[in-house]
Amino acid sequence: MKYIIILGDGMADEPIQELGGKTPLEYAVTPTMDLLAKKSEIGLCSTIPEGMKPGSDTANLSVLGYNPKQYYTGRSPLEALSIGVDMKPTDIALRCNIVTVSDDELPYEEKTIIDHSSSEISTEDAAVLLEAVRKELETDTYKYYVGTSYRHLTIWDKGEVVELTPPHDILGKVIGTYLPEDAYLKDMMKKSYDILNNHPLNIERAKKGLNKANSIWFWGAGTRPALTSFEEKFHKKGAMVSAVDLLKGIAVGAGMKVVEVEGADGTLHTNYVGKAMAGVKELLENSYDFVYIHIEAPDEMGHQGSIPNKIKAVEYLDEKVIKVVKEQMDLSQVPYRMLIMPDHPTPIHCRTHTSDPVPYMLYDSMLNMSTLILSKKELDVSRSYNEAFAKQSGNIVNHGYEIINKLFEY
Repeated sequence: MKYIIILGDGMADEPIQELGGKTPLEYAVTPTMDLLAKKSEIGLCSTIPEGMKPGSDTANLSVLGYNPKQYYTGRSPLEALSIGVDMKPTDIALRCNIVTVSDDELPYEEKTIIDHSSSEISTEDAAVLLEAVRKELETDTYKYYVGTSYRHLTIWDKGEVVELTPPHDILGKVIGTYLPEDAYLKDMMKKSYDILNNHPLNIERAKKGLNKANSIWFWGAGTRPALTSFEEKFHKKGAMVSAVDLLKGIAVGAGMKVVEVEGADGTLHTNYVGKAMAGVKELLENSYDFVYIHIEAPDEMGHQGSIPNKIKAVEYLDEKVIKVVKEQMDLSQVPYRMLIMPDHPTPIHCRTHTSDPVPYMLYDSMLNMSTLILSKKELDVSRSYNEAFAKQSGNIVNHGYEIINKLFEY
């Protein structure tokens, strides 16, 4: 038996008036998920422990079977593992986004945050800009490291875990009250605007209609993580297919294989099919038991507040990932169990994460309808994979870190 999780980051949403009261997942054309829904267990899963902030870090740890209350030490330390930074026990890791703030004559504190991803900036462009920041601001205490797209890393020697605001939580807001209380961190952010706003690369980006990547933004502070080996924990060899450093870092920390896919960049136009085929290859050719295929695009489109593009992201996930994986696994005739779910909602109306439970769909290639416990009560709606049906199903996983036990039949 092979095991698969296909994770649509931020895919869950809330009913949208423009879609006739449907969510993007309900509205999207998803023939493969529709087919699987007729033969799968559907339910709700709470991935965010009570009292913790909803984020891809805590949520994906949960889905992978790690209780965030036990294992979570901050988001950035997980990304440091992916980038290859060997943190000292006294180091603090900080996420260093390259963001877009308003290009105006107002003081830095009075500027508005426009875009947390700077028009989904390429890693190549971001590396040029981060190098300009590094030359001016790096010291023995603060070191800068290039990550992926807008997501980068700062290591603070002998630092402290300070409260910092994620930029995607305050889109469209004046930044002053959300800046770090730590004076030096705030000063570096202010200076970064002076370094970046009129950088030649940003002038060219503006001419092309792209948002200037004109400020760094610190958040996600944390200490060196210590995850139990995935193989020791679940007795399965696992592989991770993802474009983002956070997921790669979780995999590194858990001793899983990180699979790099050309053209996988975490955007709406990522290499979906390449990621699907890479996951299948690990299962069928490289003797891995479990693969986690993570797709970032629905989350990014939720942050952007784009209804059409979030629908596209869901449809691409269905057509270019789920369909491809199912077809390849069926052709192989190797039995498999597949779990499809988001990590958390990223509703269009608020453009940030929420803690609401998410819909899951668990498919087993070896079972038929007569052997599945599909729900705890009779339903008067057709079976489909979406938030509303999952809520009515009566199937509830209250602790997200236990969902993987369903997949593994523990």
